Amino acid sequence: MKRGIYIIANDKVTDNAIALLNSIRLYDVDTPIVMIPYDDNYHNIAQTLNKYYGVEIYEDLDFINRLSNQLYNIFGGNFFARPNQFRKQACWFGPFEEFLYIDTDIVVFEKIIDNLNYLSQTDFICCDYQHLGGITNVFTPKIIEDNVFNETEVKDIFNGGLWGSKKNLISENDLYETFAECAAHPEYFDFSQKTSDQPIINYMRLQRIPRYFNIVRREGQAPGNWAGTPHFQQQGNILVDPTVNQPLQYLHWAGIRIQPGCPYWEIWDYYRHLNSELPPATVPIPVQKNQWQQALDKFKKQLQSFKLN
Repeated sequence: MKRGIYIIANDKVTDNAIALLNSIRLYDVDTPIVMIPYDDNYHNIAQTLNKYYGVEIYEDLDFINRLSNQLYNIFGGNFFARPNQFRKQACWFGPFEEFLYIDTDIVVFEKIIDNLNYLSQTDFICCDYQHLGGITNVFTPKIIEDNVFNETEVKDIFNGGLWGSKKNLISENDLYETFAECAAHPEYFDFSQKTSDQPIINYMRLQRIPRYFNIVRREGQAPGNWAGTPHFQQQGNILVDPTVNQPLQYLHWAGIRIQPGCPYWEIWDYYRHLNSELPPATVPIPVQKNQWQQALDKFKKQLQSFKLN
């Protein structure tokens, strides 16, 4: 059984991709990794990741272009903030019989591919506590009101930054049918915080993949993984979740700009610079706003809130 990891990247996320790959290879030197180009600006990062980490480019680039064109035909250009995120759906048709998909704003603290062992008893895995926040960033209440899904089903929503499944479990036609269903009902999905593919892949999972397991529901509980969680404790170069007294499996900066001063910056900086053969990161230091700028931002938020009400 051939297992592997997919990532999606372009030259813009070079530093994040290097941090992720350094962390993966620290715990796992053998698992093959394939990069799906986010857009046409990927050649520099592809060369770097291939040279230092053995990352290969997704072979069927024609399929990725076909997928992108079909998405545009179905949704148009204004449906999503980042429509190219859907290129990750090429995972279903790549070289790996079982695969793990990982966003580049993640670092891992274990041999992460071993989580695919759960696929012996299920068809789809994720590993996060997205469901505890309700349906925000995935669905609107309308999807329950119209009986598309019930209250129990929507408690299984997940973050699209890390998930795993099996090749060809979803067909190309399944994708296009799902996209068309979603495009016909934009009122079912919460794009208020500029999420893109996460609502649609959750919809597809609920509609088409009944055998599913969220690893955080395992016996003995599991640690969190979102960088917006303030209580993680650093032990060496990993983090521990004191609520369950377990080390994190991975850390995800979802919705957080990775830069000096961000949560757990020291952890990201450590993994980014593990490979001394690569030049240091080019992450701009955030500019501190003066009191006038802060007051202006506050006024804009109040004005926006007034408009919404």
